Amino acid sequence: MGKERLGKVFKQDKKQVLSIYLTAGFPEINAMPKLVKGLEEQNVNFIEAGMPYSDPLADGETIQKSSRIALNNGIDLALYFKQIKEIRSQSDIPILFMGYFNQILKQGFDDFLRQCVESGIDGLIVPDMPPEIYREFYQKTFEAYDLALSFLISPTTSDKRIQLIDKLSSGFIYVVSSSSTTGKTGGFGKEHIDYFEKINKLKLSNPTVIGFGIDTKEKFELANNFANAAIIGSAYIKAIANTKDYLANSKRFIRTIMK
Repeated sequence: MGKERLGKVFKQDKKQVLSIYLTAGFPEINAMPKLVKGLEEQNVNFIEAGMPYSDPLADGETIQKSSRIALNNGIDLALYFKQIKEIRSQSDIPILFMGYFNQILKQGFDDFLRQCVESGIDGLIVPDMPPEIYREFYQKTFEAYDLALSFLISPTTSDKRIQLIDKLSSGFIYVVSSSSTTGKTGGFGKEHIDYFEKINKLKLSNPTVIGFGIDTKEKFELANNFANAAIIGSAYIKAIANTKDYLANSKRFIRTIMK
């Protein structure tokens, strides 16, 4: 299914498309399948399933903390893929692997992609994989698998580089809302709006999804006004941090965004 399953999300005639980032193994080791089931029941459109990593590039304090807890809980790639298979046995919700290049290289590029396909992953977000390196060394191998690939852009990304990223992406373009790590709060000001409008004027061939700093219904709706979807991560991770009540807190948080 891969690209096709994710692509259907952006073909729907929906004004508000929501993706949720969650950290595998957080807040307890077997939380991810339970959380995804609840998120799908609340009509979340696709999942960004984060594989914890000891030295993250784009993750802010909240997601870093959740990753430390998850690693201490015992999450690893083998269990990650096992849980994705469990989800896929009962759900068709699109799921993206979000992780870092070293995790893939350590596993072996071909072997890692094969496990993504076999477990039911639809695509990848790898923030520290430079598009030039991907194009030169990995693109041919990657294209042999039915997986979407989404690169990130930020307010400092040049138009020329955005065009390159648009050419190489096959899922969507992840529009980082500001030049910072995840979890920064505050409203979207004029500089954000100007940036979102600039991206729209480039008329990119891929759908765009805005993430980083979206923590309220108002920002979620605003992001959807300028892009095809919005991703919420740190605010969701904070909401489910209480191990005892995380499933109820997940439902409560989604209601505040999609009410």
